[in-house]
Amino acid sequence: MAAPTEYALIATDLDGTLLRGDDTLSDRSRAALAMAVEAGARHLVVTGRPAPRVRPLLDELGGQGLAVCAQGAQLYDAGTDRMVWSVTLDRELAETALGKIEAEVGEVYAAVDQDGVDGLTLIEPGYEMPHPTLPAVRVIRRDDLWADAISKVLLRHPLLSDDELASAARGAVGSLATVTMSGPGTVELQPCGVTKATGLALAAEHLGLTRFATIAFGDMPNDIPMFRWAAHGVAMANAHPELKAVAQEETLSNEEDGVAVVLEKLFSRPRPRPQHRKQPLPQAAYGPAQ
Repeated sequence: MAAPTEYALIATDLDGTLLRGDDTLSDRSRAALAMAVEAGARHLVVTGRPAPRVRPLLDELGGQGLAVCAQGAQLYDAGTDRMVWSVTLDRELAETALGKIEAEVGEVYAAVDQDGVDGLTLIEPGYEMPHPTLPAVRVIRRDDLWADAISKVLLRHPLLSDDELASAARGAVGSLATVTMSGPGTVELQPCGVTKATGLALAAEHLGLTRFATIAFGDMPNDIPMFRWAAHGVAMANAHPELKAVAQEETLSNEEDGVAVVLEKLFSRPRPRPQHRKQPLPQAAYGPAQ
C-alpha cells in the first residue's frame, strides 16, 4: 500500500524526541507510528543509544526491523538480534583524544559504550549517567574502560556547560574522532566521519529507500547531519537552537507528543464524503400541466 504522503521513511531520535522525559512512549505516539506503518511507511529509530539500550524499546514498538544506534556506528537488526554493520572507535585514539581534551579543560569524567549486541556501558569514578534508568557498570580505573571494543566515549565536565565542553573537545581532538552533543550532560566521541546521517543512509539503502523520501525528527545538535541528509527535518519545541536553525519545521515538545502531531497530519486519510444519490422529482413536478 502506498503511503498518502511523499515520505516513505520516518526517522526518529529517541531521547527528547519520541520518548517523554521518563523514557516512556505515549499511547498517542505509538498509535501515530502504527498508522503511518499501516499506510505503507517505514519507521526507523536513529539514536545515540547503543543497541542493547534500544532493544527493549524496539520490543515495545513491535519493531522487527532495523535501528540505527550509537550515533550511526551501529546498524542493528531487531528481528535477528544481530549487527548488520558496526564500526568501533580505536581505543588508543580515544585515550589520546581524552588526554588532549583534558590538556585544554582540565579533568573530565568518562564512560564508554562497548560494541556488540550485548555490550555494556562502563563508567569511571565521577561520571554520572544522564539517564538514570539506563544500566551501567562502574569500573575502578579509567584503564578498565578500554577492556573491550567500544563504539563511543561519553564525557562530562564538573564545571563547563555541554556547549562549552563540545566546542573545546572539537578543537582539541581534530580528526581523531567526531564530537557530538546528544543531550543534557552528553558530549560524545565517536569514530571519525560517523554520524547519524551515515548510519541512516546505510539503513535506507538496505530498505531500498532514498533521502528524498525521508522525514526526520530530532532535538539535539547530533541530529543536524540527519536533518541535512533527509528531505525534511522536524525539530521539537524543546530542541537545541542549533538544530532549530537547520530544521524545515518545528513541532510541539516531546512531552506534548510533537512527533505524533506531525504524523497524524501526514498520514491521516481524509474520510470520503457521503454520496447522496439524487432522487427523481415526483411525476407531477415535471409532467404536463393539468
